[in-house]
Amino acid sequence: MGRHVAGAVVGLFALPAVYYLTEAGARALRAGYTGFVPSPAGFGYLGAVAALAGLLTGWQRLSPLAALMCGLPLVLLGALFATELELALRLAAGLPRWGALRGEAPGTLAGVTGLYTLVGGLLVASALFRTRSRSILAR
Repeated sequence: MGRHVAGAVVGLFALPAVYYLTEAGARALRAGYTGFVPSPAGFGYLGAVAALAGLLTGWQRLSPLAALMCGLPLVLLGALFATELELALRLAAGLPRWGALRGEAPGTLAGVTGLYTLVGGLLVASALFRTRSRSILAR
């Protein structure tokens, strides 16, 4: 029981980091694309998202609720961006503006491009289809 509660708390604490790092990666990639230059910062931000997702899904002592509690809001947010863009933009405008450009709500670029749906879907899938079998090497 305690492992599941801890997993849920860790997943909820990881959610803002995944949200803002994904947006920062999307913005850095857009800046590199519009400037016709490589964007190592975008690669770094999205690599940090991948590392966080890897910890949430692969840490053996952590409950699958960690990945589920982080991924499910991202999937729902991605669905909101895909179906009700105006509502999603109003909700995103109420969030803290860490690194967001003026006139653009934080999370807009990653939401519109589907990055939140992708990252969240992978986290939810890893939580739902998690195998707890041990490797034959661990015996």
